[in-house]
Amino acid sequence: MRGNYDDVNRLCTQVADQYGWGFANINLRSYYAEGAKTYGFEIAEQLGWRFPDHVVSPVAGGTLLPRIARGFREMKEVGLVDGELPTIHAAQAAGCAPVINALTEGLEFPDPVKPNTIARSIAIGNPADGFQVLEAIRASGGSGAMATDSEILDAVQLIAQTEGIFTEPAGGTTMACAIKLIENGSIPREESIVVCITGNGYKTAEVMNSRVKPPAQLGRGLKEFDEFMAGAAPFAATKN
Repeated sequence: MRGNYDDVNRLCTQVADQYGWGFANINLRSYYAEGAKTYGFEIAEQLGWRFPDHVVSPVAGGTLLPRIARGFREMKEVGLVDGELPTIHAAQAAGCAPVINALTEGLEFPDPVKPNTIARSIAIGNPADGFQVLEAIRASGGSGAMATDSEILDAVQLIAQTEGIFTEPAGGTTMACAIKLIENGSIPREESIVVCITGNGYKTAEVMNSRVKPPAQLGRGLKEFDEFMAGAAPFAATKN
């Protein structure tokens, strides 16, 4: 549909009421929220049943970050993981940062904003769980940061070049904010950090068009392919 995530959520609420349909993150949100806890479970499991010192999570509607924190608490309560709970930090795009604004201004609830960012999957100006996000960040002693669209694209490119992972702008936002939090001292460099990369870059590949070479357009003939390969050294194949 035309519009942003706030428009989608509003329409889905109306559709759910009108037609009796269920939407995972609208009128079935409790199930959606419980599922989000598994992100925290997987972090601890993949680290050998231990907690990292810090977790940097993107924030959109606000479901993920506080449920990661809840997952950590539950694992500690049942004895699956020992040690101090992680410090949790929020990452948002500068063009849609109601939670970071609220952190900076010491607010209890985020004030809604009008989204204007390339990071469309996290462009929710009125996060439904904004209060819970702020509560979880503050309870953990965490912080937050925001990234401009240019910084987001820089981070997408950095992750691709260094890790071979192509992420959507939401992941670029998280990485860009993690870098800022390290640089400003909110996250010590020597402590363990998990940066949550939550979406595949092929969802929004067009945002990188200005930073990559356009794809080669080849015809059906072998001669044209041979000519292309001859100019593609050092990757050109050797002809027998």
